[in-house]
Amino acid sequence: MKRLLNMVCLILFVGFVPAAAQEFKLGDNGYFRNQGVDVMGFDDIYPEGHQGGVSLIMHGHRVATNGDIRLEPAPGQWQPVPKQRNRSLDLTANTLTAYLSFPDSSRHMTGFNPMIYPDLVFDYTVTVKGEGGSVVVTVDLDRPVPEAFLGKVGFNLELFPGALFGKPWIMDEQTGIFPQQPNGPTRYEPANHSHPGDFNPEGKASAAQLAGQGYSPIIADDIVSEPYATGRRFTVRPDDPYNKYTIEALGSELKLYDGRMNHNNGWFVVRSEVPAGKTKEAIKWIITPNVVPDWVYTPVVQTSQIGYHPNQPKVAVIELDKRDQRRLKPSLRRITAEGEKEVTVAEGEEWGQFLRYNYLKFDFSAVKEEGLYQVYYGDAASSIFRISKDVYDRGVWQPVLEYFLPVQMCHMRVNEKYRVWHDGCHFDDARMAPVGFNHIDGYVQGASTLTKYTPGDIVPGLNIGGWHDAGDFDLRVESQAGETYILALAYEAFGVDYDATAIDQIGRITEIHQPDGKADLLQQVENGALTVVGGYRALGRLYRGIICNDLRQYVMLGDAAAMTDNQIGNADDRWVFTEDNPNRELTTAAQMAAASRVLKGFNDTLSVQALACARELFEVTKETARSRSAKVHAAAELYLTTGEQPYKDYLLQEQAFITQNIERVGWFIARAEKKMNDQNFTKAIREALAGFRTELEKQGAETPYGIPYRPHIWGAGWDIQAFGYRHYFLHTAYPDLFGPEYIYNALNFILGCHPGTNTASFASGIGAVSATVGYGLNRADWSYIPGGVVSGTALIRPDFPELLTFPYLWQQVEYVMGGGSSHYMFLVLAAQQLLDEK
Repeated sequence: MKRLLNMVCLILFVGFVPAAAQEFKLGDNGYFRNQGVDVMGFDDIYPEGHQGGVSLIMHGHRVATNGDIRLEPAPGQWQPVPKQRNRSLDLTANTLTAYLSFPDSSRHMTGFNPMIYPDLVFDYTVTVKGEGGSVVVTVDLDRPVPEAFLGKVGFNLELFPGALFGKPWIMDEQTGIFPQQPNGPTRYEPANHSHPGDFNPEGKASAAQLAGQGYSPIIADDIVSEPYATGRRFTVRPDDPYNKYTIEALGSELKLYDGRMNHNNGWFVVRSEVPAGKTKEAIKWIITPNVVPDWVYTPVVQTSQIGYHPNQPKVAVIELDKRDQRRLKPSLRRITAEGEKEVTVAEGEEWGQFLRYNYLKFDFSAVKEEGLYQVYYGDAASSIFRISKDVYDRGVWQPVLEYFLPVQMCHMRVNEKYRVWHDGCHFDDARMAPVGFNHIDGYVQGASTLTKYTPGDIVPGLNIGGWHDAGDFDLRVESQAGETYILALAYEAFGVDYDATAIDQIGRITEIHQPDGKADLLQQVENGALTVVGGYRALGRLYRGIICNDLRQYVMLGDAAAMTDNQIGNADDRWVFTEDNPNRELTTAAQMAAASRVLKGFNDTLSVQALACARELFEVTKETARSRSAKVHAAAELYLTTGEQPYKDYLLQEQAFITQNIERVGWFIARAEKKMNDQNFTKAIREALAGFRTELEKQGAETPYGIPYRPHIWGAGWDIQAFGYRHYFLHTAYPDLFGPEYIYNALNFILGCHPGTNTASFASGIGAVSATVGYGLNRADWSYIPGGVVSGTALIRPDFPELLTFPYLWQQVEYVMGGGSSHYMFLVLAAQQLLDEK
């Protein structure tokens, strides 16, 4: 009723553009639109992450996706996906056609997510046609499905579970409620895994190792749930006009599966199996979404969920439906003990179109009086936020140190008073990885990168320090060294002497909110250096990473202590990988040189070892075209640490390269250039930076948020934080060339001023509304880790921004090391420092 009243008010209050007749029309944007409902087809590129195929967006929310041929009723991350060969639009015929094939041989037994394609080859087309208020989806095969694969090849559509729990469905005369958890019974079926194809001679994954013993997530079709219902006509959410849609199958049956039975991160699935002997119209569905007449997207008012320092620029961004012609005056209201008081009202500044929305900006920077505030645009309102000099002083950057970093610590038991976040883990690290096959998550051990240890040997000294990478528990050198580096630079820049945690590396115990008289930031720098330097000293080279040895271990959720038995030398030990990667090795040299600086006087032995590691890597690592900027980075940090002439000379000789690549290297050259005090070098750097400033201004103007937003698959929020972090060094070194605005804009983006309906802070537990369902070790509990910063708003191609409340979407709510939370913490500290100086 509330939605209906809001809609009526909008229509009566403004000159809203009248809707056309209810029919789906294919537009130049590449998808079908019917007022507030969109049907997209094969524009997205990530089906293993629930972004691909035919997708349905209803009244501002994506409700279904991945409409395509799949080889299992409930495929997951490691199941075969088709290869999309082409996609064509015919606006005259109101038709979209995708041309696809099985297998995609380039992904067979290789890559980050090795997939095992069965011995099955066919081409097919999926045609989506708008017909009045429906879209008709037709699948044509180039050959009948072989008898051995009947029941395996079918057209799936995945339904977003987070919006369906406790909601009704109807299948013909059957009814049901979508359950909170998957419910049996199950049934056994012959698995595709038992007859793999031979499509990629270069594929080096081991099917046996991937499958392991017992349940394996790479086998998704040997045990499946019994369908909740089977029929010809399926209606989702018959109770809700904004989310109701019907699927009718012609020539085949519909089956409703619960994909969570096979994978915790699965979705509900509606599926039709391809009938025997069929090629033409092997599958034909009529999808009819309910279209609410004259629906208009409710304006969204986006501000920082924390608030603003009085000296800070303060701009609310207001997101509007492109069809909404009304223009109201935004207002700022102060909330007092006596009630609300209107502080300022002004015309919103027209920014224009970005993605699928129009944007206004409301600048209230002149307001400096401390207090509680809220921005209104008609009936739409922001969250309540503060304006205060101490807005960043408590509970904003501190949770990263108080919670997130301690919780992620490996080789530790982590306690928080009554709670045990995880018990002591991975004391049995690690054994040398076997040679010659493609492991999971991008790990490959080549023969040329072995050490004095042979495959299977126990490598001592690897069971100390480090942080679990996101929810995956592995230790990647770039995440370990990168995290250490960001924390070291934060300590150098801000001198944070904050102590809320006791960390005992000898006793392997971390106690949250139990101070031990030591700066937490330095203890965390130490924790990262221990694993990187320890690995280098043990192996005589850097490790690529340390990761569990089979897929069943890899997908484990919960307590890290359950992954292995902590007894060295048996089958559950994690493997350590090495690699030849000059870019990564030289970057790590830079990072360890910086760590050495801040560890001096705190852990002198580790400081000396970190510097020795950095020096050796700089000397012995071969320089390639790809690693040249990394060597410049290493030279800059080594010069800052040692002041030695050879590193300065190297930077001087690389002046031309540095100036030609100033957009990549300027942020770390800035500090070295100041110390070098070479007039010609300084002049060249400043001239190059002046040109870069012009490019930055162009990038900053691309979005209404004053910051570049160019999402690929995931991590756009992390990229924005990294952008702001790098800009701090440019601003502090060259304040006449670079202002502080990008620092504040990047921080505001993370704290809630970002596209889409979900304006939550990406920093979990921080702000009035934040991402409190995160992809961390406790994601199965629909929980979060305070101070973790999620990957943030994703782009559903071509133009739909989305941040779902769902713990298994890694591309939207994943935590990571080597950026993410530490970049966020750096940004807050930077803003705090710069604003307090004003």
